[in-house]
Amino acid sequence: QVQLVESGGGLVQPGGSLRLSCVASGILFKYYAMGWYRQAPGKQRELVATITVSRSTNYADSVKGRFTISRDNAKNTVYLQMNSVRPEDTAVYYCASGIPPSSWGQGTQVTVSS
Repeated sequence: QVQLVESGGGLVQPGGSLRLSCVASGILFKYYAMGWYRQAPGKQRELVATITVSRSTNYADSVKGRFTISRDNAKNTVYLQMNSVRPEDTAVYYCASGIPPSSWGQGTQVTVSS
């Protein structure tokens, strides 16, 4: 059974930084592309960033240059480093395995506010 557990969300001021983590179990992590998605209140879930097995990355235009996705196969973990955050980054952030996603985590809330 696949389990994806996100952590690292919270309240951060505009311009601040936050790092999200997602630990995977039940899959051969190194063979899976991974992704981060987010859903703001009243909006559809959207792609934030993905990273392939070969570590190629893809980002939504809205986060390019501010967010960085990375992975540690030894720890079965994918990260999302969020810098220069903005109020519009407020959302529940979800980790997913596979492209397109086949499994989802439970989400972690990120709130950007002064």
